[in-house]
Amino acid sequence: MSILEVEHICKTFEDTEVLKDISFSLEKGQVVSIIGSSGSGKTTLLRCLNFLERPDKGVIRVNGEVLFDAADVFTGQEAEIRKKRLHFGLVFQSFNLFPQYTALGNVMLAKELQAKERPDYKEKKKEIHEEIQAQAEALLDQMGLSDRKGNYPHQLSGGQCQRVAIARALALQPDILCFDEPTSALDPELTGEVLRVIKSLADQKTTMIIVTHEMAFARDVADQVIFMDDGYILEQGDPMQVFENPREERTRQFLMRFTQREKGGVSKRR
Repeated sequence: MSILEVEHICKTFEDTEVLKDISFSLEKGQVVSIIGSSGSGKTTLLRCLNFLERPDKGVIRVNGEVLFDAADVFTGQEAEIRKKRLHFGLVFQSFNLFPQYTALGNVMLAKELQAKERPDYKEKKKEIHEEIQAQAEALLDQMGLSDRKGNYPHQLSGGQCQRVAIARALALQPDILCFDEPTSALDPELTGEVLRVIKSLADQKTTMIIVTHEMAFARDVADQVIFMDDGYILEQGDPMQVFENPREERTRQFLMRFTQREKGGVSKRR
């Protein structure tokens, strides 16, 4: 059974249809890369999956459970949405770290807030806090940031901030980790840092959805690739098929533009 099933998702802002009948599925341990031009609906799709936007139509299931059904008004209630959002971890392209917290504090925050809802929180507050801190430190170690735990975001490079953001997204142990162009704000050297972390997560069979303009990375890491254009999924398949033998002319043109840019030196990220 698929870990994620997205069926007929649509989203309109005012008079603009941003997502048009989006359907796909994802198996546990798989990585799907979503590629496409700016404005094609990629980020809006991730925001709908994380319930930061409410789809106008469609159904979202995780592990067979209906998390959202546009036809059912009760699935959109805020208290339920907060719980269902825990199935997804989202890494934003601009980090979105809290500047008043250290790297460690950023990673611990969501888990601390969640712990306060436990009936035994007051009784076991110190023990719970120590456990959460140990888990957060282990995640920062995994990100190669063991010596940066006490630093604030302004004291970190962009690549380090993004690795803190990845650790934060992993802290609640989501079923699916989502990345919204995680390297778009980084220079080539820092891009490599972050891509190596994501590649390591893929090697560990972390289930991920990655919106990216890093075509070589999308081809090498993904189990399936989705090409979006004008709010539609125009093409979907394994990386070899999409990148080497695309069925759609618009997919071919999109990939050709990126190839030409790389050859011309406009984009040489690795």
